[in-house]
Amino acid sequence: MSQTARIRPDVSLDEKLVADALELNIDISSAAADGIARAVKAERERLWLIENAEAFRAEREYIEKHGLPLAKYRQF
Repeated sequence: MSQTARIRPDVSLDEKLVADALELNIDISSAAADGIARAVKAERERLWLIENAEAFRAEREYIEKHGLPLAKYRQF
């Protein structure tokens, strides 16, 4: 089993939020890691859409001009 390297970043958190999390027995480290992972995923998706916007535009233009490829075989 591989282990992930861990670091201890200097992070400031709202005092009440931390108190509420501790009261509810929430693992703050895991919750923070999950939140950061979601933020990283969302940003990567946003950047991918920006990087590929031209391809999406070209595909739409092609379909508008020529119709859907293999449309005659569609069952719906």
